[in-house]
Amino acid sequence: MQRFCSMFSQLLQLFPRLEFQHLVQQHRAERHARGFDCWTQFVAMLFCQLGRAHSLREICGGLASCLGKLSHLGIQRAPVRSTLAYANEHRPAGLYRDLFFRLLDRCRLVAGRHKFRFKNKLLSLDATVIDLCATIFDWAKFRRTKGAVKLHLLLDHDGYLPCFAVITPGKVHEINVARRLRFEPGTIVVMDRGYVDYRWLDQLSAQGVFFVTRIKEGAVVEQASRCPVPAGGHIKRDEIIGLPGSGRAANAERVLRRVRVVVPETGEELALLTNQFELSPVTIAAIYKERWQIELLFKALKQNLKIKTFVGTSANALHIQIWTALIAMLILKYLQLKSRLGWSLSNLVALLRMNLFVHRDLWAWLDQPFEPPPEAPEALEQTRWAFS
Repeated sequence: MQRFCSMFSQLLQLFPRLEFQHLVQQHRAERHARGFDCWTQFVAMLFCQLGRAHSLREICGGLASCLGKLSHLGIQRAPVRSTLAYANEHRPAGLYRDLFFRLLDRCRLVAGRHKFRFKNKLLSLDATVIDLCATIFDWAKFRRTKGAVKLHLLLDHDGYLPCFAVITPGKVHEINVARRLRFEPGTIVVMDRGYVDYRWLDQLSAQGVFFVTRIKEGAVVEQASRCPVPAGGHIKRDEIIGLPGSGRAANAERVLRRVRVVVPETGEELALLTNQFELSPVTIAAIYKERWQIELLFKALKQNLKIKTFVGTSANALHIQIWTALIAMLILKYLQLKSRLGWSLSNLVALLRMNLFVHRDLWAWLDQPFEPPPEAPEALEQTRWAFS
């Protein structure tokens, strides 16, 4: 019978050591390492996320208690708390950012298409605030008595994978990050009302990028021509409008589309704004509803992984922990895509946490987690002799 190392070790095989060492050399992350390499640091921080360790002491103690199984992880001994804290403070967080994008390329190979019939790429753009204690994280000033950083994410609806992330101080507005993004022509970007900046929307249109968002309250509309809408549905109005804007964003030739839709659950009426004129108003409304997936991603990150409490207080340590959480999220998404069971994310995180150091075939466990593993032939022989 084939024997397996721990499931944690099999997860780490998603990160080839040669590629990892190439990134380490590229970032010069092991200068003055003195025996504590970056791989051990990465294993410890990933254990923090998947094992839900609440402190450096729990990370080091949890790994030390599994000392006989650490060689399968590619490390010789559990890290010391002070050494891990120093590495998180001083080693570049860019290593973990690049590791995230390497794993993202692997996840895209197994990701399917989004659920809509059109062939355009569909992305959702949003940001979430991560609250911090202003006294402890004195470098992350947000308000007078509150600290925060902001995580800006771009969600690819092909597999619901986070495909871009930026960590900024809490005071940085979302539109300042959005202006630096570049999209392929034909992409449809969904976003909330906070991203409505007419000059940036004009740039997207000039680049051949489509957007779906909500129109600002009190926006002045110069002219409107109605289009037919399906009878008996939730679409109340479909209009072609002129939206001049104001100040430097003024543009008398800006022609956009406004779709008014009623939310069935609440009865609230939403006014959607888009530069996509070919899709039906029902599809436009469904695209904006799909934006909720990025809200679910933020919720899953905060509920199932460690990005609300931190094991380090420096900016670099915080960035490393957030990037490791995003790497852990990609691992979970990859397991969901490879499994035939149809896991919910919360169940997968919980059961994987309980079986991290169990020696079993990870991919067979994903499909049949509640079935006992096949017994080894020698174990069957021992059982036969015991009862004979």
